[in-house]
Amino acid sequence: MVALRLPALTSIFTSSSAAAVRSPPAIFPLKNRLRLPIRRPFTANSTAEKVVAPEVGDGKGKVVDKEKDRVITPRSQDFNAWYLDVIANAELADYGPVRGTMVIRPYGYAIWEAIQFIPYSFIEKEASHVEGFSPELALVTVGGGKELEEKLVVRPTSETIVNHMFTQWIHSYRDLPLMINQWANVTRWEMRTKPFIRTLEFLWQEGHTAHATAEEAEKEAMQMIDVYTKFAYEQAAIPVIAGRKSRVETFAGASTTYTIEAMMGDRKALQAGTSHNLGQNFSRAFGTQFTDENGQRQHVWQTSWAISTRFVGGIIMTHGDDSGLLLPPSLAPVQVVIVPIWKKESEKTGVLTALSSVKETLQAAGIKVKIDDSDQRTPGWKFNYYEMKGVPLRIEIGPRDVSSGTVVISRRDVPGKQGKVFGISMEPSVLVAYIKDKLDEVQSSLLERATTFRDSNIVDVYSYNELKEAIAQGKWARGPWSAGDEEELKVKEETGATIRCFPFEQPEGPKKCLMTGNSAEEVAIFAKSY
Repeated sequence: MVALRLPALTSIFTSSSAAAVRSPPAIFPLKNRLRLPIRRPFTANSTAEKVVAPEVGDGKGKVVDKEKDRVITPRSQDFNAWYLDVIANAELADYGPVRGTMVIRPYGYAIWEAIQFIPYSFIEKEASHVEGFSPELALVTVGGGKELEEKLVVRPTSETIVNHMFTQWIHSYRDLPLMINQWANVTRWEMRTKPFIRTLEFLWQEGHTAHATAEEAEKEAMQMIDVYTKFAYEQAAIPVIAGRKSRVETFAGASTTYTIEAMMGDRKALQAGTSHNLGQNFSRAFGTQFTDENGQRQHVWQTSWAISTRFVGGIIMTHGDDSGLLLPPSLAPVQVVIVPIWKKESEKTGVLTALSSVKETLQAAGIKVKIDDSDQRTPGWKFNYYEMKGVPLRIEIGPRDVSSGTVVISRRDVPGKQGKVFGISMEPSVLVAYIKDKLDEVQSSLLERATTFRDSNIVDVYSYNELKEAIAQGKWARGPWSAGDEEELKVKEETGATIRCFPFEQPEGPKKCLMTGNSAEEVAIFAKSY
């Protein structure tokens, strides 16, 4: 555990340096280091052969591998198959040897910390917490070949273990507020797995705080959902809707749960991040107290908040297209790839020299750049490969470009000739300014595109029949709601949709609940979700 510093939160996703890669997972760490080929692609009907990067397009929007005729399924044809194809072909992750697990490959993510265990009695101390998580707990009953006196829970979340430590660390009001930020592995016994979205083990950034007053805890919980919202918009280019969860959807053991909800390419909702005001629920269960300024013993007020590797899945499903990944420049491990082009051996030296110079120029300006000067693949193969990997910009340099002192630049988000510009000067100040400008344009374009898609798929509803019709069409329904838990569960049972949140941004004026017709103070958003 390390002390919290809010600016460091974005480094979870933005850093691509070797120093940012944390300790490898306990399961097959060498696979993560050696970048072994995918042996068992995620696509359900594919063979166990190595996935070879695509060579050409087939003219119908599919990316085809000449050697094995492997394709990336079009999103519009089968969204789930497309998602799995992208993960396999872009080398983001591979299946682990245990059912429901995955091994995240270097391009997919930096590996976080090894898994830890929590004594089961810790879980039992907070009754509503264990009730909420009981279907997802993985228990260890045997250790060292012997039956354990007390079974262990593979950590599903850290509130219980953190509270055990807080009781050791907090004694006086002078110890507050206490803020902890950690990167951890957790395990949930998921029955329906989907890479990055739902797996047996996943990785997350997880924060826990303790405060002297209820007001301080509420301020912290709200501040963190604001941090996550800002990150989603500015870094991931995902236009999330921030709001409060219903009682039914509130985190087990929390007083209030705040959330950011994102619309995926198939119009399902993804809970992309949460912040919980835990009140005194855990501190009372664990006896986490402090002596206040008047010498009285008080229970602390707490929060917890997290973003997990499911955010990676959210980026894939929000921005990706039929060619593969489409990464926001702010998060892309490689922002610019440089591909050399030559036919004669006599042209090679000049082209490579120019490549090296351009790379040094861009790196000096803080741009993440990669050169692919390998002889094993053609330039056309490389173009398709890095498009599949979602690299935002591509620079091409050939003999004519060397002679003219210019480069060709292509945008990943604008396909074909429309996204290609010729004759951009290699002069450092001109090139750097142009590249930075285009990276900003790609970032803005992705956010604008995702926002338009989201807004066009949210329907305002004023009756239960309208809600059911909107959900049946695969859209989100937004309508006034003041009904109870029983009615909310009825909606879930009959439509498959849940209340994603009561948005912070609410329309003005009087409202009537779409279910009961009674007066309502808020609108809620309903949607099917991952």
